[in-house]
Amino acid sequence: MPCVLFLGMNVTLSQIGRHTAQSVWAALLTANLAMATENTDSPPPAVSTAATNALASASGTNAVLHLPDVVVTGRQDSLLGIADSATQGATGAAQLADRPILRSGEILETVPGVIITQHAGGGKANQYFLRGFNLDHGTDFAVFLDDLPLNLPSHAHGEGYADMNTVIPEFVERVDYEKGPYYADVGDFGTAGSAHLEFFKTLPQDFVTLEGGMFGYERGVFGSSQKVGDGNLLYGGEATHDDGPWTHPDDYWKFNGILTYSQGNAANGFSVTAHAYHGEWNSSDQVAASYGATNFFGAINPTDGGNSQRYSVQAEWHRQSADSQTKITAYAFYYDLDLFSDFTYFLTDPVDGDQFEQRDQREVAGLDARHTLFNQWFGREVENTFGLQVRNDWINNGLYQTEDRVRVDKLDAANGTILPADTDVNDLTDTQAGFYVENKIQWAEKFRTVAALRGDLDYFNVTSLTDPTNSGTASTVLPSPKLSLIFGPWAKTEFYVQGGYSFHSNDGRGATQTQEPISADYPNGGATAKIPALVQTKGAEIGVRTLLVPNLQSTVSLWYLRSDSELEQDGDTGGTVASAQPSDRYGVEWANYFTLTKHLAFDLDAADSMARFTSVDSADAAPISPGSMVLGPGGDHVPEAVGLVISSGLTLHDFHGFSASLRLRYFGPRDLTSDGQYQSSQTILLNAEAGYQINKTWRVSVELLNLLDRHDHDIDYAYTSQVTPASPPRFQDVFHPVEPFQVRIGLTAKF
Repeated sequence: MPCVLFLGMNVTLSQIGRHTAQSVWAALLTANLAMATENTDSPPPAVSTAATNALASASGTNAVLHLPDVVVTGRQDSLLGIADSATQGATGAAQLADRPILRSGEILETVPGVIITQHAGGGKANQYFLRGFNLDHGTDFAVFLDDLPLNLPSHAHGEGYADMNTVIPEFVERVDYEKGPYYADVGDFGTAGSAHLEFFKTLPQDFVTLEGGMFGYERGVFGSSQKVGDGNLLYGGEATHDDGPWTHPDDYWKFNGILTYSQGNAANGFSVTAHAYHGEWNSSDQVAASYGATNFFGAINPTDGGNSQRYSVQAEWHRQSADSQTKITAYAFYYDLDLFSDFTYFLTDPVDGDQFEQRDQREVAGLDARHTLFNQWFGREVENTFGLQVRNDWINNGLYQTEDRVRVDKLDAANGTILPADTDVNDLTDTQAGFYVENKIQWAEKFRTVAALRGDLDYFNVTSLTDPTNSGTASTVLPSPKLSLIFGPWAKTEFYVQGGYSFHSNDGRGATQTQEPISADYPNGGATAKIPALVQTKGAEIGVRTLLVPNLQSTVSLWYLRSDSELEQDGDTGGTVASAQPSDRYGVEWANYFTLTKHLAFDLDAADSMARFTSVDSADAAPISPGSMVLGPGGDHVPEAVGLVISSGLTLHDFHGFSASLRLRYFGPRDLTSDGQYQSSQTILLNAEAGYQINKTWRVSVELLNLLDRHDHDIDYAYTSQVTPASPPRFQDVFHPVEPFQVRIGLTAKF
């Protein structure tokens, strides 16, 4: 009898196009009909004997045949037998369309446990929170756009800067996510988790959408796809304007474009995609509590803001045969950011103020290649994957002293020294290379493993244009072993045990810097120790995924993470911040998706975590008493680490033309100082969306944001600032408010 090995199974006819025999089509259609036409809470069905025989005949006797993996289109689909952990999942386009969102980055809140905030208005990248981390703008959370990395290493403002303003939500087909340092194909920035945005290659329908709302909100977006030659051409664009509720309007203008040409299918084909983004804005920035008490939506410095652009092109080629699978992606992009911020107001220079400019301009080129072999070892099903990821960033970035967006020299009033306009300017290259080997073995019907070893090199070549002593080279090599054990399913329930190492890169300037550009004895600088190019992290996790309750998919995971250091280069000052000592994080996550009826779904995700330094840290201590400028001894709390978060929603879809969604987001209090004396308040947001399909072409929709009109804080910090030239310095809460209740109305035509 022919020996046929099935390592995966697809659920749509378009993805098994390489099997052309009519008997194969019929057999697979029979075996998968239920899964292809409706949601299921069962594991993928077994292929029938007829399908086995037909496939063996089509592919040759004794062939080892691998079909494309089951295509997961959203949280309603079963991942039993597919996922390697309890915290892997996917959110599809239909679920994204039903979510009310204030800004495009919030589509990442479909990842359970992730919170997206903003500490400055306009086009600045979002602030991310997950698994006990304040991830800043992406330091330990990796984001990919069809395998193109969004995060930017050695960024002028923050390590791993990931700007989701470049994404048009309507073109996202699916968001695949995973959490923890257990995945061989995710290197830099992936410690807490990663999100992979998969974009449409062809649209279900061409469309045009016009939206308008309160606070000067206007948006237009369109998309079209059509046959061109042997392939498909997709193109679209977006234009958005938003003032926001701020006393000094953001006047944010955003323009996005996408162009894709593709040929083939999921098994064999290629695509070429270009993205373009340009944005410019004013910024309300964060405000001190003493000022915000009477000017909640005010701006202490109305000239803050910036502009940014990103233009990318990427090409991918993939092929699949009976015994192997290959995918190669090459990409290049140009990026430019000019950002003006003012966080301490008049603390350093009471005359000209503390505004500063951060400029980041870079060209990037990279390659992501992976090759998988399908075979058997002693009768056991095996996959071996070999991957190579290479990236080079040619960067010019700088920190400048400015007043009203004009570069000027300033006087540090504390010591009478001059702060030059060109505070810290550098040319540098950041080269990253990673290689990994991953092995998957199905040891028994109810037990499989995933073992991997990854090695990464980060090499910096820094030329300081302001202080030659900070020039130099640095490099680090880190190995990252990973292991996952998967048991089951029993009674529609799988169990996972995982452990692994990962890392995040540090800013190249910190890896070669010996003198801080801003210090008490500038211009000679203050001596500082170099920081490591790569910071190693490690974690472990146990989890459960169950579909035991009909129509309910539920996962629970307990996790632990350790970071060797919280020390990072601070783009705002040119020096280093946080602690050189290790930190521990641990927590629990519970995610649920309940299909109540054919048209009604309910989801509830909750996560709680704790972050602690391994010893007392005084770097982020609070004053010993209210109003005092003398800091206390500090503590072991990691400042701004996320704790309890809850996200829940009730969604009605395709009910006699109606759809609606009501969503609650709870962002719990967080310690703002290492001794825990300062804490943020909780943030509660209730948003709603409703739509009606008038006819085959027209759909009208309305979004109601912050239904409770709560005056909560989007983000909180605690540090010393001086609100006016005459006021005394004060250690206090500094926050950016959530936007108030607002209504947005949309009209969509599909054709």
